[in-house]
Amino acid sequence: MSKNSEEKSLLDIYQSIWNNRIVMNEEMSEEEILFELVKRELLDENSHPRARKGRYEKFYMSIARIVDSSLAEQEKMELITYYSQMMEGLGA
Repeated sequence: MSKNSEEKSLLDIYQSIWNNRIVMNEEMSEEEILFELVKRELLDENSHPRARKGRYEKFYMSIARIVDSSLAEQEKMELITYYSQMMEGLGA
């Protein structure tokens, strides 16, 4: 599977759980969109600043949501791996 189709697949998987998280930007690639959505989720940028949680708490909540979802086990692992890589990239 090519990198592009893998990222698109991950974006589809992500949006199947977080169906209200949509980025409409024709200039961004699927990979860039997924990166921005997950980064926003981990940094809790979708919440009011006073209600924001720390990235570790958001990571835990995101992983719990993935594990509890009806996704296939392989899809869960791919998404969890992506989240883990993002946490490392954010300096966790």
